[in-house]
Amino acid sequence: MRADDGVLIEAVYDPCTADDGARAGADDSGTAIVVAHGFTGSADRPAVRRAVEVFAQRAAVITFSFRGHGGSGGRSTVGDREVLDLAAAVAWARSLGHRRVVTVGFSMGGSVALRHGALYTDPAAEREGVRSVPLRGGRTEARLGACADAVVSVSSPARWYYRGTAPMRRLHWMVTRPGGRLVGQYGFRTRIARDGWDPVPLSPVAAVPLIAPTPLLIVHGDRDPYFPLDHPRMLAEAADGAAELWLERGMGHAENAADAALLGRLADWAVDR
Repeated sequence: MRADDGVLIEAVYDPCTADDGARAGADDSGTAIVVAHGFTGSADRPAVRRAVEVFAQRAAVITFSFRGHGGSGGRSTVGDREVLDLAAAVAWARSLGHRRVVTVGFSMGGSVALRHGALYTDPAAEREGVRSVPLRGGRTEARLGACADAVVSVSSPARWYYRGTAPMRRLHWMVTRPGGRLVGQYGFRTRIARDGWDPVPLSPVAAVPLIAPTPLLIVHGDRDPYFPLDHPRMLAEAADGAAELWLERGMGHAENAADAALLGRLADWAVDR
């Protein structure tokens, strides 16, 4: 598939695996879950495929590699232009006939899911007076059918440029330094853009209030080594009661730390909402 700026994005479709006896508890015909991985991840990473196996028991699943990751083209902008990649995946799900599409993002993908939920709205809802937000910077227009029906953000930062933990300081070195970008390319299969953000994209905490009335779930581990608990709490506060917050005891960071039990609960939430 292609993002609206022409970047070729690799994507994988997995149909619902529920057998005939379990169809009553699944929603393979109506709902698709679109999984947005974290920075340096890709559609074929074991943690992503583990999530697919659990999610596919309840719904069809689309996974993809963000630009600059895996087999996708382009270079990573670490959460900025990636919103176009997620929009393309959601639109693809709808083109396959799925009536409901739920985005589930992890870490960088979680921040992208929040921005996507704020920036892409349902034209029908827009006609009914529900607030919509144009894409910032005037660089693209929202693709028809690219809005989500529910949003799940796991291990997302609340604000940009956070350097309060050692893992985030290492990540900033990788993104901002030539030597770091070489490490990203050859050590993590992640090609990172040299240019900084211009303009700075809408932050996750600023995006959250714009997602309603779309259902929103914020998930975070209390042992996350990247982003401490003030991040999910800030996001939930910004939602002003319009989001659910799950603080997971003993959980670390993003898809690598999400066990089968949590993934099953996420799938249940996605289908039920």
